[in-house]
Amino acid sequence: MLFTSYGFIGFLLAVFVLYYLIPKKMQWPFLLIASYIFYFIADPRYLIFIAITTVSTFYGAKVISDKKVAFDGWFKEHKKEYEKEERKALKAKEHSAEKKIFLACLLFNLGILAVTKYTNFTIANINSLLAAFGRADGISFVDLIIPMGISFYTFQSMGYLIDVYNGKHEAQDNLFKFALFVSFFPQLVQGPISRYHDLSQTLYEEHSFNWKTVSFGLERILWGFFKKLVIADRILVAVQAIIADTDTYNGFYAFAGAMFYALELYADFTGGIDITIGVAETMGIKVTENFIRPYFSKNIKEYWNRWHITMGTWFTDYIFYPISASQFMMKLSKKSRARLGNNLGKRVPVYLSSFIVWFTTGIWHGASWNFIVWGLGNFVVIMISQELEPFYRWFHSKVHVQGTFGWRLFQVIRTVLIMSSLRMFDCYRDVPLTFKMFGSIFSKSSLSQLNAQAFIGMGLTGFDYLVVFVGMLILVTVSLIGRSGCVREKIYGLAAPFRFIIWYGLFMATLVFGAYGIGYSASQFIYNQF
Repeated sequence: MLFTSYGFIGFLLAVFVLYYLIPKKMQWPFLLIASYIFYFIADPRYLIFIAITTVSTFYGAKVISDKKVAFDGWFKEHKKEYEKEERKALKAKEHSAEKKIFLACLLFNLGILAVTKYTNFTIANINSLLAAFGRADGISFVDLIIPMGISFYTFQSMGYLIDVYNGKHEAQDNLFKFALFVSFFPQLVQGPISRYHDLSQTLYEEHSFNWKTVSFGLERILWGFFKKLVIADRILVAVQAIIADTDTYNGFYAFAGAMFYALELYADFTGGIDITIGVAETMGIKVTENFIRPYFSKNIKEYWNRWHITMGTWFTDYIFYPISASQFMMKLSKKSRARLGNNLGKRVPVYLSSFIVWFTTGIWHGASWNFIVWGLGNFVVIMISQELEPFYRWFHSKVHVQGTFGWRLFQVIRTVLIMSSLRMFDCYRDVPLTFKMFGSIFSKSSLSQLNAQAFIGMGLTGFDYLVVFVGMLILVTVSLIGRSGCVREKIYGLAAPFRFIIWYGLFMATLVFGAYGIGYSASQFIYNQF
């Protein structure tokens, strides 16, 4: 069910009404049923996959948690009976048993994700390798189901499993409560990737109807609809036209396409997250924020601390830190320092860990080389930035521009340009073509390219561009206001007539200028493919 479809709106309305009419103790079981109905409507076969992940993770974590509790209790009572080395051996044996269960559950579920998403990608690369050695006959592709949101619910489940294994919290005792954590329908399509200790605090609570909470949720949903329908789906037409005709739309238009896509991606993804957070908020449930004004970032590292935050922290906490602190990396660090010197040697394990994280981040986004190159492109830019830190410090000691408005503006524009350039791999989905189109920006751009007819030929009218421009100004204005506090709290503090004017105006703008209706093919949210 597309979030912006009439079917979803009807489904959401029914869930919302029933949620507050039923007894409060039945609210979380009702949400579980609603979530499975939502997933069933998408495709009944998907239920098999999410159920397998749910059940295997629940019992895997439960066994690990129960063993920890039982062993800790027994060890506290009997540790005086054993010598120091014997106690260490007992702990090691227990840890080894828990680790086997943990790895079995982890590899099983990540294996499901790998098989469904990456089997045909692997076959395609094997066939290309065979063809390079003169083998015309290749391996046949496999017709596999890729369940909706499998990357999101798998990572969310595995984050829970890892936290239980590391002793951050005990396992959930109720299978159905855990099933709701995995399948909560607003975040099932495109995240955020919630942590159990965050989402569970409000997910299972009893919630009474609260007008302020509900109105804040509805406002957030409306804001998401505005971003998606008025801006993202409108500018998408021009983006698709530029990507589809690279012979015509190169040079300056390739640059324009990158900028258009940056706007489309932001409005689309954040719009979907706004709807997710808003839907949860109408029912009193708090979902983690996933974006904090990323296009105001002064560098790429800061950008990734503001963009798709839950994904970034997942990769940092569950991949980067464990790898960088592993015994292998400790040995590598020691050898690197001995051979390359302390200054360079200590950075080798960090850079290798970062390389693995960004490779994984790229392939998580999609089973194709363009996403892998995009991920590694981010790695290269971040590593170069870190290596140039001494130069930056020298520059700022000589040229005193740091902290000025002009310098901050330059940094923001630079970040947007770099990220938009990297996102061209996402646009064209072909690595050689992406490099070709990026090069054309510098080799084929000319003033003679600029004419109104070419822009109209992209499928948008002058009025469409005006709507997008005004919508972008509204986005920037709201982001600037949000730097000093919650925008909705500020609006809530206004007199009722002013609140009505703002939100009724936004509703009418979405209704009148939104890209939808008869003959219009609504686009799925971009991150739904992941």
